Amino acid sequence: MTTSERRLRIPAELDRLADVRKLVRDATRAAGAQPGTVDDLVQAVDEAAANTITHGYSGDAGWVEVTVAVSGDELVVTVEDEAPPFDPTIIAEPDMTVSALVRGPHGMGIHLMRLATDGMTYRPREGGGNILTLTRSLTAQPEENR
Repeated sequence: MTTSERRLRIPAELDRLADVRKLVRDATRAAGAQPGTVDDLVQAVDEAAANTITHGYSGDAGWVEVTVAVSGDELVVTVEDEAPPFDPTIIAEPDMTVSALVRGPHGMGIHLMRLATDGMTYRPREGGGNILTLTRSLTAQPEENR
């Protein structure tokens, strides 16, 4: 059962990502999340929204809607858009045995999203687009206590 929910829809413009980060930060803090959890979710959602804007819409007009909900002891964030279908959950993990100098600076976003969340699911949006759901426990893991 969802006990609270905050939602924001922005145009697909990179300069609007600050609004997304603020929404996630405010909603997760209000839910009582520990600082490490807040930081991780802000990073994961920022990465998901930036990927949608940069790669999904590729400069075309569009929107990204972010919803942050608390369900029991879990934070549930959905990132929804009308961009061409893309399922990040099927992307392979990067080869971390390869030097970052060889691997290059790109291709780490989905990996970081996985590290920052407890779960990531994808489904196509009815009528076109994508719905990415990120989950994270409100209970900090021992290494997250800061």
